Amino acid sequence: QVQLVESGGGLVQAGGSLRLSCVASGSTFSIHTMRWYRQAPGKQRELVAGITSGGSTIYVDSVKGRFTISRDNAKNTVYLQMNSLKPEDTAVYYCDQQNAIRNQDYWGQGTQVTVSS
Repeated sequence: QVQLVESGGGLVQAGGSLRLSCVASGSTFSIHTMRWYRQAPGKQRELVAGITSGGSTIYVDSVKGRFTISRDNAKNTVYLQMNSLKPEDTAVYYCDQQNAIRNQDYWGQGTQVTVSS
């Protein structure tokens, strides 16, 4: 069974940094696209960043130049480095595995990020 466990969220002042981690188990981590989503109160969940098995990355415009997604296949882990955080980045951040073998998505439980002004 595929499991994703996020960590690294917390409370930070505007302009600060956080690094989120997501550890995956139960799958061949290296072959799957991994993505970070976020959901703020009263808003729909949105894609923040994604990284393919080959290392190609995508970002939502609002985080370009501030966030960096990366992966360590040896550790079955995907990261989201978040710099220059803004209050509008406040949300629950979720890790997602786009599982190519099972043709479905798996989600973590989420980690809260709160940015104070």
